[in-house]
Amino acid sequence: MFDIQEELKKLPQKPGVYIMHDAKDAIIYIGKAISLRNRVRQYFRPSHNEGLKKEQMVRQIERFEYIITDSELEALILECNLIKEHRPKYNTMLRDDKTYPYIRVTLGEDFPRVLFSRQMKKDKSRYFGPYTSAGAVKDTIDLIQKLYSLRTCSRSLPKDIGKGRPCLNYHIHQCMAPCQGAVSKEEYRKLINQAMELLNGNFQPVLKELEEKMQAASEGMDFEKAIEYRELGKAVRQIAQKQKITSSDGEDKDIVAMASDGEDAVVQMFFVRDGRLIGRDHFHVNIGSEDTRPQVLATFLKQFYAGTPFIPREVMLQEEIEEAGVIAEWLGQKRGQKVYIRVPKKGTKEKLVELAAQNASMVLSQDKEKIKREEGRTIGALKEIGKLLDLEELKRVEAFDISNISGFETVGSMVVYEKGKPKRSDYRKFKLRTVTGPDDYGSMYEVLTRRFSHGMKEQEALQERNLESDYGSFTRFPDLLMMDGGKGQVNVALKVLEELKLNIPVCGMVKDDNHRTRGLYYHNQEIPIDRHSEGFKLITRIQDEAHRFAIEYHRSLRSKEQVHSVLDDIPGIGAARRKALMKSFPSLDAIREADVETLAGLPSMNMQAARAVYAFFHKEGQ
Repeated sequence: MFDIQEELKKLPQKPGVYIMHDAKDAIIYIGKAISLRNRVRQYFRPSHNEGLKKEQMVRQIERFEYIITDSELEALILECNLIKEHRPKYNTMLRDDKTYPYIRVTLGEDFPRVLFSRQMKKDKSRYFGPYTSAGAVKDTIDLIQKLYSLRTCSRSLPKDIGKGRPCLNYHIHQCMAPCQGAVSKEEYRKLINQAMELLNGNFQPVLKELEEKMQAASEGMDFEKAIEYRELGKAVRQIAQKQKITSSDGEDKDIVAMASDGEDAVVQMFFVRDGRLIGRDHFHVNIGSEDTRPQVLATFLKQFYAGTPFIPREVMLQEEIEEAGVIAEWLGQKRGQKVYIRVPKKGTKEKLVELAAQNASMVLSQDKEKIKREEGRTIGALKEIGKLLDLEELKRVEAFDISNISGFETVGSMVVYEKGKPKRSDYRKFKLRTVTGPDDYGSMYEVLTRRFSHGMKEQEALQERNLESDYGSFTRFPDLLMMDGGKGQVNVALKVLEELKLNIPVCGMVKDDNHRTRGLYYHNQEIPIDRHSEGFKLITRIQDEAHRFAIEYHRSLRSKEQVHSVLDDIPGIGAARRKALMKSFPSLDAIREADVETLAGLPSMNMQAARAVYAFFHKEGQ
């Protein structure tokens, strides 16, 4: 038994990482400390107050463990790694998990290539980026191919020079065919250097060259070539416009700012590479009402840079953070050079941070509007239904449907909606056991009886173990049962609930002559619904989903039945022997006509199996 008070006395006065576990031994929080003794003991002092979120976390702690490190920097690195691995419930978590594209120039090869890459590895290649648009990266690589005719193949050169014919790119004048020895290493390297100049943002030389070539082609009456050079020039200018200049120092910077409304936060990042703003991105962060802006920014920096290979020389923030020194030291170790974390107070840099903050506020506002619209479709729609039925608490809705087509096996479906959204992990399928033939009422009776009986057993098991959380998918009962039909289906449900002594509201989804929902049947009366309301649209979605899920299950069973072979019914004939028979004979009639000796001579067959096959077909033929 873990005695928290006793274990607190054993904590060392050393830096390290502490890990909190709940009753199920799940990791719920990971933190770092300069002094493990001082920091961990704080959580369990009555006077300690870090907000509601931390209070809830502390109440769930059943045990803790810790890892000692030699320095706060080591603790920071370990904390980042552990949070990324375990994603604890009460840590401020970065929701997004994005990777950014790079342009890779394989300088380790004698004839380098220009490639798209999602990773920056420690190899002999030169990497440009990261970029925020994969499309822009591909456009840039495509432009470089047209300008410099570089190879894209994976042949090992110069070893494979002269082996095989040149590829299609050579014939359409987009490769100089180094694989055929058509260009020397020196000439090819000059083209690679020009391509890297372009990637570094030096667009003027190539624009000037294209202009001259266009004029020469035009004067030589080669208008098709002139148009080609003109279009290439347009493409270069388009790429150049994307490389918006933000400073003249030519350094790499990340500009980080955030906006928060107390419940949600958005962090906006601007990426400046070689002095150019190459793109921007935003990230949604889960926060608690007690989390301050410096705390959120510090957490974000640790999580973001733990997961990206590129570290800029400078990170600019909108305000100071407590851990700036240790985070900068950590980033410097990852980069291999000193990294600066700064809060600019004036000039262009301050304006960039302000711009990032304004973008964060805009994204947060826009997303709030989206959330409101989504809530109208989901929670708002549920409230409309609850108001119609006079139900105050309406969060979980279950709907059931029966599928029986052409007398084939009857199946039932159960779909679950929570807070107006489908909860697919709780969907269930039922293959009918006691009902044969098209009997929808009898089928629904069996499905509902099985569903709620199973749920009651799970609840009893929970009580025996003195647990409160969900034990299985049937444990939670719905706030409302919706039946795909009117009075008849509702009465079946009410009968099942009465027999099981359960009190759950039941309504039917009544259809018109065109099989469209027109209202709800509840307490022996039909309640009309506004067809344009969000509540009506939600009812329709639930009904369609229950029907779709039942039909899908039914179709899968029919599909399995159709592939059932006659050979499956022969005793002693398994998959291997069935396969041997089907390979050796063109049809079932040919198998029927074969004698025992012929059958016994097939792969995987023996005399006993051959006799079983022969007896099966000749018995059938009598």
